[in-house]
Amino acid sequence: MRVRLAIVAAVLLGVVGAFAYAAGWLTRGLTPARFIDTFERVNGVPPPSGFRRNHAKGMCATGLFESNGKGVAISKAVVFEAGRVPVVARFALAGGRPFAADTPENVRSLAILFWLPDGEQWRTGMNDIPVFPVSSPEGFHDQLVASAADPRTGKPDPAKMAGFLAKHPESARAIDLIKHRAVSSGFHDDTYNSLDAFWFANAAGASVPVRWSMVPVQAFEPAGAAQPSEASKNQLFDALIARVRNGPLQWRLVATIGEPGDPTNDATLAWPESRAKVDLGTLSLDRVESEDDGPCRDINYDPLVLPAGIEPSDDPLLSARSATYSESFRRRAGETKLPSAVTAAEARR
Repeated sequence: MRVRLAIVAAVLLGVVGAFAYAAGWLTRGLTPARFIDTFERVNGVPPPSGFRRNHAKGMCATGLFESNGKGVAISKAVVFEAGRVPVVARFALAGGRPFAADTPENVRSLAILFWLPDGEQWRTGMNDIPVFPVSSPEGFHDQLVASAADPRTGKPDPAKMAGFLAKHPESARAIDLIKHRAVSSGFHDDTYNSLDAFWFANAAGASVPVRWSMVPVQAFEPAGAAQPSEASKNQLFDALIARVRNGPLQWRLVATIGEPGDPTNDATLAWPESRAKVDLGTLSLDRVESEDDGPCRDINYDPLVLPAGIEPSDDPLLSARSATYSESFRRRAGETKLPSAVTAAEARR
């Protein structure tokens, strides 16, 4: 039992920073400030550091999104009209430790800001897991507390983890899916999922629930089992830098269309694989830069910055994410940022 709980704890630690959820109206006094306080305590990185309180280790990427025009049937968002728009992206690892060594089990993320005509923006944060391990802000806070390392062992307390799973059976199911996902070799061949549901509305006023994914054009390669040495603690980011030097990396933006009965308010539940999918276009990233001087450094990838034609669903995590991202941004904006693990010199090397 203790071995199984240790495995579960490792999964949770890998995703514990995947999103930060809280809003001022939450029960039990959960506010954005309290949530970020908990992240700071659990991650053991004392401010002021200038880093994000989750997804702390990352680097910037820039390029273009080229729409194929197929999305106009389901959304009036101008990003889906045939043509190109510039993007500022950020690859990162889940968690609040900005100098943690890269390992195959790290949950990876891709956040994107689409610069649209007439001043509109679309911001989205995606992760390479099939579902999220909790369904509510309260559940996420419980998970975060249960995953904290015991000072005596350096690992989560199995009793606390067992208590969390007993209280949140939906998380136990989700974690099992996460544990059994296929892990790719790096950022370049990974699939990134929105996890939360949204609504697309077309020009005729018809709406459909959607979840979206960035599916790599690069062929999938399974992750190796080797753990990083001190010399390769940035192995995932080093590999990304090398890949981009050889040419642009590309992903297909694919929308999965929900049907009546598909949950839009619970990110722990996957939709059936049989659901219709629409290929919306191609993301091409041809430049990577350190956060020390890159364009993503001061971007808050708030998931509720949406263009006309994309609307939030009833998922309670969305407004909570937005509120807590804002608190994290407010804190780090007033701090002097320490040099990133992936430095400007390394990104240019």
